[in-house]
Amino acid sequence: MSRDPDFDLPPETMWAGRFVTAQRKGKWEYAGRVGGIRAVVVLAEHDGCWILVEQPRAAVGGQCLELPAGLVGDHGDGATIEGTAVRELEEETGFTAERIERLGDFHASPGMLSESFTLVRAHGVRRIGEGGGVPGEEDIIVHLVPKAELADFVAERRAAGIAMDVKMLLPLAPFLLGGSAT
Repeated sequence: MSRDPDFDLPPETMWAGRFVTAQRKGKWEYAGRVGGIRAVVVLAEHDGCWILVEQPRAAVGGQCLELPAGLVGDHGDGATIEGTAVRELEEETGFTAERIERLGDFHASPGMLSESFTLVRAHGVRRIGEGGGVPGEEDIIVHLVPKAELADFVAERRAAGIAMDVKMLLPLAPFLLGGSAT
Protein backbone atom coordinates (compact mmCIF):
# COMPACT_ATOMS: atom_id res chain seq x y z
CA MET A 1 0.00 0.00 0.00
CA SER A 2 1.50 3.34 -1.00
CA ARG A 3 1.45 6.29 1.36
CA ASP A 4 -0.54 9.35 0.31
CA PRO A 5 2.06 12.07 -0.46
CA ASP A 6 -0.23 14.73 1.05
CA PHE A 7 0.34 13.23 4.52
CA ASP A 8 3.95 14.47 4.47
CA LEU A 9 3.12 18.08 3.56
CA PRO A 10 3.44 20.70 6.29
CA PRO A 11 0.07 21.78 7.71
CA GLU A 12 -1.37 25.02 6.35
CA THR A 13 -3.56 26.98 8.77
CA MET A 14 -6.72 27.99 6.90
CA TRP A 15 -8.36 29.64 9.90
CA ALA A 16 -7.64 30.02 13.60
CA GLY A 17 -9.93 31.26 16.34
CA ARG A 18 -9.37 31.55 20.06
CA PHE A 19 -9.77 27.82 20.68
CA VAL A 20 -9.99 26.02 17.32
CA THR A 21 -7.85 25.93 14.21
CA ALA A 22 -8.71 24.54 10.77
CA GLN A 23 -5.77 23.09 8.86
CA ARG A 24 -5.05 21.56 5.47
CA LYS A 25 -2.43 19.13 4.20
CA GLY A 26 -2.91 18.95 0.45
CA LYS A 27 -6.40 17.56 -0.08
CA TRP A 28 -6.90 16.74 3.64
CA GLU A 29 -8.68 19.18 5.97
CA TYR A 30 -9.06 18.82 9.72
CA ALA A 31 -9.65 20.83 12.88
CA GLY A 32 -7.75 20.91 16.12
CA ARG A 33 -7.13 22.91 19.25
CA VAL A 34 -5.05 26.07 19.08
CA GLY A 35 -1.60 25.41 20.50
CA GLY A 36 -2.07 21.63 20.41
CA ILE A 37 -3.80 21.62 23.80
CA ARG A 38 -5.04 18.15 24.65
CA ALA A 39 -7.79 16.84 26.86
CA VAL A 40 -8.13 14.42 29.76
CA VAL A 41 -11.23 12.24 30.22
CA VAL A 42 -11.99 10.74 33.63
CA LEU A 43 -13.60 7.37 34.36
CA ALA A 44 -14.81 7.81 37.94
CA GLU A 45 -17.00 5.66 40.16
CA HIS A 46 -18.40 6.24 43.62
CA ASP A 47 -20.35 3.67 45.69
CA GLY A 48 -21.06 1.50 42.64
CA CYS A 49 -22.19 4.43 40.48
CA TRP A 50 -20.64 6.04 37.42
CA ILE A 51 -20.06 9.76 37.85
CA LEU A 52 -21.35 11.48 34.70
CA VAL A 53 -21.95 15.08 33.70
CA GLU A 54 -24.57 16.64 31.47
CA GLN A 55 -23.98 20.09 30.09
CA PRO A 56 -24.93 22.36 27.21
CA ARG A 57 -22.74 22.05 24.12
CA ALA A 58 -23.11 24.55 21.28
CA ALA A 59 -21.74 22.10 18.70
CA VAL A 60 -24.64 19.66 19.28
CA GLY A 61 -27.23 22.36 19.87
CA GLY A 62 -28.22 21.28 23.37
CA GLN A 63 -27.40 19.13 26.35
CA CYS A 64 -24.78 16.37 26.11
CA LEU A 65 -24.11 13.46 28.48
CA GLU A 66 -20.39 12.96 29.06
CA LEU A 67 -17.66 11.62 31.28
CA PRO A 68 -15.97 14.37 33.31
CA ALA A 69 -13.21 15.94 31.21
CA GLY A 70 -11.12 19.04 30.68
CA LEU A 71 -8.27 20.63 28.81
CA VAL A 72 -4.69 20.15 29.98
CA GLY A 73 -2.69 23.36 30.05
CA ASP A 74 -5.45 25.69 28.87
CA HIS A 75 -4.65 28.04 31.76
CA GLY A 76 -1.01 28.34 30.70
CA ASP A 77 0.06 26.94 34.05
CA GLY A 78 2.14 23.89 33.11
CA ALA A 79 -0.63 21.57 34.31
CA THR A 80 -0.18 17.82 34.29
CA ILE A 81 -2.68 15.25 33.04
CA GLU A 82 -3.16 13.92 36.57
CA GLY A 83 -3.55 17.37 38.13
CA THR A 84 -6.03 18.44 35.46
CA ALA A 85 -8.04 15.24 35.92
CA VAL A 86 -8.42 15.88 39.66
CA ARG A 87 -9.20 19.59 39.14
CA GLU A 88 -11.86 18.90 36.50
CA LEU A 89 -13.41 16.09 38.55
CA GLU A 90 -13.67 18.44 41.54
CA GLU A 91 -14.99 21.44 39.56
CA GLU A 92 -17.49 19.53 37.45
CA THR A 93 -18.72 16.89 39.89
CA GLY A 94 -17.78 17.81 43.47
CA PHE A 95 -15.72 14.62 43.80
CA THR A 96 -11.97 14.25 44.15
CA ALA A 97 -9.57 11.35 43.72
CA GLU A 98 -6.60 10.11 45.73
CA ARG A 99 -4.88 8.73 42.64
CA ILE A 100 -5.19 8.98 38.85
CA GLU A 101 -4.22 6.05 36.63
CA ARG A 102 -3.41 6.72 32.97
CA LEU A 103 -5.15 4.26 30.64
CA GLY A 104 -3.85 5.57 27.30
CA ASP A 105 -4.10 8.23 24.63
CA PHE A 106 -6.93 8.22 22.10
CA HIS A 107 -8.46 10.19 19.21
CA ALA A 108 -12.26 10.47 19.14
CA SER A 109 -12.66 11.41 15.46
CA PRO A 110 -9.28 11.04 13.69
CA GLY A 111 -10.70 11.56 10.20
CA MET A 112 -11.67 15.12 11.08
CA LEU A 113 -9.96 16.18 14.34
CA SER A 114 -6.32 16.22 15.38
CA GLU A 115 -7.37 16.55 19.04
CA SER A 116 -6.44 13.68 21.31
CA PHE A 117 -7.28 12.87 24.89
CA THR A 118 -5.75 10.85 27.67
CA LEU A 119 -8.19 8.49 29.33
CA VAL A 120 -7.66 8.11 33.07
CA ARG A 121 -9.29 6.18 35.89
CA ALA A 122 -9.84 7.90 39.23
CA HIS A 123 -9.11 5.86 42.38
CA GLY A 124 -10.07 6.69 45.95
CA VAL A 125 -13.00 8.85 44.84
CA ARG A 126 -14.82 10.79 47.53
CA ARG A 127 -17.26 13.71 47.61
CA ILE A 128 -15.90 17.10 48.68
CA GLY A 129 -18.54 19.47 47.31
CA GLU A 130 -21.57 19.96 45.10
CA GLY A 131 -19.87 20.24 41.70
CA GLY A 132 -21.78 21.78 38.85
CA GLY A 133 -18.93 23.78 37.37
CA VAL A 134 -17.00 26.97 38.01
CA PRO A 135 -18.29 30.50 37.34
CA GLY A 136 -19.19 30.69 33.67
CA GLU A 137 -19.69 26.92 33.55
CA GLU A 138 -22.08 26.45 36.46
CA ASP A 139 -24.77 24.72 34.42
CA ILE A 140 -23.30 21.22 34.71
CA ILE A 141 -25.68 18.54 35.98
CA VAL A 142 -23.98 15.72 37.90
CA HIS A 143 -25.46 12.23 37.54
CA LEU A 144 -24.57 9.29 39.80
CA VAL A 145 -25.78 6.27 37.87
CA PRO A 146 -25.65 2.75 39.30
CA LYS A 147 -23.46 0.68 37.01
CA ALA A 148 -26.16 -1.94 36.40
CA GLU A 149 -28.64 0.81 35.37
CA LEU A 150 -26.38 2.69 32.96
CA ALA A 151 -27.81 1.35 29.70
CA ASP A 152 -31.37 2.22 30.77
CA PHE A 153 -30.30 5.66 31.98
CA VAL A 154 -28.55 6.42 28.69
CA ALA A 155 -31.58 5.21 26.71
CA GLU A 156 -33.82 7.53 28.76
CA ARG A 157 -31.53 10.53 28.22
CA ARG A 158 -31.31 9.81 24.48
CA ALA A 159 -35.12 9.54 24.27
CA ALA A 160 -35.24 12.97 25.95
CA GLY A 161 -33.10 14.38 23.12
CA ILE A 162 -29.81 14.51 25.03
CA ALA A 163 -26.70 14.09 22.86
CA MET A 164 -24.12 11.45 23.82
CA ASP A 165 -20.40 12.01 23.79
CA VAL A 166 -18.72 9.10 21.98
CA LYS A 167 -16.64 8.45 25.09
CA MET A 168 -19.85 7.27 26.82
CA LEU A 169 -19.24 4.04 24.89
CA LEU A 170 -16.51 3.21 27.42
CA PRO A 171 -18.76 2.55 30.44
CA LEU A 172 -21.48 1.23 28.08
CA ALA A 173 -19.20 -1.41 26.54
CA PRO A 174 -20.27 -4.26 28.86
CA PHE A 175 -23.91 -3.72 27.88
CA LEU A 176 -23.18 -3.37 24.16
CA LEU A 177 -20.79 -6.32 24.01
CA GLY A 178 -22.83 -8.68 26.17
CA GLY A 179 -20.55 -8.80 29.19
CA SER A 180 -21.29 -8.02 32.79
CA ALA A 181 -22.14 -4.44 33.75
CA THR A 182 -20.53 -4.72 37.18
